[in-house]
Amino acid sequence: MINRKAFDEQMINAVYKAIFERRDMRHFNGEPLDEAILQRLFEAAHAAPSVGLMQPWRFIRVQSAELKQQLHALVEKETQVTAEALNESKEAFLKLKVQGILDCSEVLVVSLMPNRERHIFGRRTLPEMDLASAACAIQNMWLAARAEGIGLGWVSLFEPEALQRLFSMPSEATPIAVLCLGHVDAFYSESMLIEEHWAERGELENYVMTDSWDDSKEAQAQKQWQATES
Repeated sequence: MINRKAFDEQMINAVYKAIFERRDMRHFNGEPLDEAILQRLFEAAHAAPSVGLMQPWRFIRVQSAELKQQLHALVEKETQVTAEALNESKEAFLKLKVQGILDCSEVLVVSLMPNRERHIFGRRTLPEMDLASAACAIQNMWLAARAEGIGLGWVSLFEPEALQRLFSMPSEATPIAVLCLGHVDAFYSESMLIEEHWAERGELENYVMTDSWDDSKEAQAQKQWQATES
């Protein structure tokens, strides 16, 4: 039976291509990013679904060279703290390139908006749905960037309160991401963490359960996770 609501085959393939070839990029070549492309990426992000249509995402475009240097320093500081927390995996972690703030064309700080408690629709029992909504906006931008041939990397190695102070954000606004965008010489053939033998993607069958919680599948998923952490 033909589903007349579906896109044509070429468009369907393009959607899946963007999904499966999206990469968390860390290596950029520094070429300027066209302003029209950046605005299209903002529009894609702003078209994301959000609980109660609250649109909790806020973007700060970082253009000051001094602020980029300070932001880079904050990320480097947290990188060292994270490395210490990883114990025996410290040296392997420090070999990874975890951000491209000084190499990319555009840096964005993404935050949740203040006064989120006023929004009850969809958040009364799940207040974290504001974070889920903002993550959808980032994913929209990520997929659109890949379709445009632009690299995007999500950096989460920072202390939120330090980032709030650096960008004069209200205390109720919670930063959730530093996004690095820009042209790349090539996209990774697979996740950089897989290429660097840091982790492996789990088997889908262990993440899909039917009718009730499946302890055996969870054990397999945890086993996969533990293998990547060892």
